Amino acid sequence: MFTPLTSVPIARRRLLQGLAASLCLGATPWLHAAPFSEISWDALVPRNWDPMKSFEDLQKLSALPDSDPRVQELYDRMRKVWDEAPTVASFDGRQVKIPGFIVPLDSADKGMREFLLVPYFGACIHTPPPPANQIIHVKSATPVKGFQSMSAVWVSGTMGLVRGNSELGASGYSIDAKRVEKYREK
Repeated sequence: MFTPLTSVPIARRRLLQGLAASLCLGATPWLHAAPFSEISWDALVPRNWDPMKSFEDLQKLSALPDSDPRVQELYDRMRKVWDEAPTVASFDGRQVKIPGFIVPLDSADKGMREFLLVPYFGACIHTPPPPANQIIHVKSATPVKGFQSMSAVWVSGTMGLVRGNSELGASGYSIDAKRVEKYREK
């Protein structure tokens, strides 16, 4: 039995008209997740953050041998500044897409559920880790398969401002991954 639209309460009628209009325009917002905004690594560093302010004595220490205790103090200070690197609050809760390299935090035959995403090859493995605002802790509800350490990928998901620590580095951001795919240039 057909019910004329005029007999439907006004609020429900407006809702039905809006849904019908969006269908006619080809928009089906309830079927698609919010689009992922592509971001760069530079955007994750606050504009006013200058870590070099903490290292004005660097020139005096550059000629010292690595075994000098002052060099170790410098390294410890650097780690503290980088591990506490500030983040950009506006990224909290955003749907993002960012390229990077995988540093596995777990591995299993069935795939990875957690890894660090870093901006350059070798970060956290062959060199000291980058600042926390350049390391993203990625978690995936579905195991990520077909990738290994230092695979270049695109990660899409919801970003958070969650600090994390691992033996490979401190992360300032997190992403709840919806998609991890092989990196391809546009």
